[in-house]
Amino acid sequence: MRELAERVASELGGESGESPGFAWVRVPPEKMLEAARMIREAGLEHVKAVTAIDRPEEGEIEVVYHASSYEPGRRGVLALRTSVPRDDPRLPSLVGVWPSAEYMEREQWEMLGVVFEGHPRLERLLLPEDFEGVHPLRKDYEVRTA
Repeated sequence: MRELAERVASELGGESGESPGFAWVRVPPEKMLEAARMIREAGLEHVKAVTAIDRPEEGEIEVVYHASSYEPGRRGVLALRTSVPRDDPRLPSLVGVWPSAEYMEREQWEMLGVVFEGHPRLERLLLPEDFEGVHPLRKDYEVRTA
């Protein structure tokens, strides 16, 4: 995984690293689709998770795709990371590369407000309709009490 992360970072102007059990690569938001295609072509055909972290002190939201393979004997996870501006968090949807990301992108859109452009079905998944414009996993979200 480390070698793949290094190659993607080198070719797309990013950075890479390794932690126990997984490698990671961070690329600029405009390179996410290209990075995802490279990772998919290298045999990581599945996304286990799409996560997002609100970082208000930096004015950004970090988005992470955890890619792996179903191939027997192939172990490890590659985390594809980027950050988007908190005031206009937009990324291309990676559902066309990894269909398993569909519901996970919807969850991040709903909970943190990240707009995945080109998503085939960016609509409510968990929250009620009256939560319009409210993103409960943002750190500035205030829980209303009755």
